[in-house]
Amino acid sequence: MSVHDFTVKKKNGEEICLREYKDKVLLIVNTASKCGFTSQYAELEKLYKQYQERGLVILGFPSNQFASQEPGTDEEIQNFCQVNYGVTFPILAKSEVRGANAQPLYKYLVEQQGFAGLEFLGEKLSGFLKSNLPEFLVGDEVKWNFTKFLIDKQGKVIKRYESMVNPLDIAPDIEKLL
Repeated sequence: MSVHDFTVKKKNGEEICLREYKDKVLLIVNTASKCGFTSQYAELEKLYKQYQERGLVILGFPSNQFASQEPGTDEEIQNFCQVNYGVTFPILAKSEVRGANAQPLYKYLVEQQGFAGLEFLGEKLSGFLKSNLPEFLVGDEVKWNFTKFLIDKQGKVIKRYESMVNPLDIAPDIEKLL
């Protein structure tokens, strides 16, 4: 099994099989428009522009599961990303990325690359989760917005990067896979 075996929904509701991205390097990111990490859209777009022609595809998966920081409709999310950050990489349909109703792709991603530990969340986010959402710290599920998964050309999940990791810091790992 690989990431290429999954189907996800585009913002217009159409389904797309990730097999379409065979022979591409993927960076899969759960996103939100009203998060302290929202400015990462700018670095994600910069990565996309830098490596798109060499085979990088970034897929944004908006989710409202983290303190309701993505309340908009799919159309509102798309407009926000384009107007505020010039996003040209695909932003897919809003979906759940953790819990019983998480889309199957995300269940697979966290099975392949589990949570590495609190030290990778940063002090501020770890403290917030401990105080307000301690259940989010249990298990391997996505802990917060802008968790990133790097996928190789064969659809294998190579690495997980927690919210605190700036997208541009992932560039050396992307280079190795292109």
